[in-house]
Amino acid sequence: MHATPADRSDLRADCSQCFALCCVALPFAASADFAIGKDAGTPCPNLRDDFRCGVHTELRTRGFSGCTVYDCFGAGQKVSRITFGGRDWRAGDPEHRRRMFDVFPVMRQLHELLWYLTEALTLPAARPVHADLRRMLEGTERLTLQTSEELGQLDVHGHRRRVNVLLLRTSELVRAGAGRRKKDHRGADLIGARLKGADLRGASLRGAYLIAADLTGADLRGADMIGADLRDANLTEADLTGAIFLTQPQINAARGSAGTRLPASVTRPGHWTAHV
Repeated sequence: MHATPADRSDLRADCSQCFALCCVALPFAASADFAIGKDAGTPCPNLRDDFRCGVHTELRTRGFSGCTVYDCFGAGQKVSRITFGGRDWRAGDPEHRRRMFDVFPVMRQLHELLWYLTEALTLPAARPVHADLRRMLEGTERLTLQTSEELGQLDVHGHRRRVNVLLLRTSELVRAGAGRRKKDHRGADLIGARLKGADLRGASLRGAYLIAADLTGADLRGADMIGADLRDANLTEADLTGAIFLTQPQINAARGSAGTRLPASVTRPGHWTAHV
């Protein structure tokens, strides 16, 4: 269980404690994000015997930028060390491998929900629903500690829907504090949109498609970013201070600069230096 509501250390990927599950369990297709394609359950050809990536420092230059934006929210080490007790997929029979690979994406979804719930509990404006959020956090944590058989049968989509009711209420409470009319762009198609300098304070961008959008200098303070697709979005000089439900994978997929202001929960990607 998390030590404090603000503690998300166990929701950050620790590849040294994982059996490279994202490099094996998940499929990817040859595209702008991946130089080659592979099937689910098939090890990436770049994977070494010690479960490390042989081209980790050259992923972008070798055409594997998709790997650099992925994050399992700590699900990899949970499945590797707790669900399967440190028994890796190479050591088991085909059924062991199948169960491990099936459980990993389920655990990843649960850990993503834990990330959001933990953040929601740090938001003073969401205090009216803190008790419900705490119960949901504890219940979700219990689900992650189930057996592989139980996790394989879990209705994770149904659980996401229940969590989302609380997250939506949290968003409404937090954004109401801005004291102004909020823009609702939930699920909006903003692909390639020209939003340079846009005032999006307290806006809902839940599930919005912001692929390659120009958000240079945009004011996104207090905006709800849950599920927003920021691939190749230009966040140069943008202000995301206080933006809620923003994750590292979203930031990793975007472009930014030294002047981009980010919440403390995410870190500035190394590849952004090219856009300073």
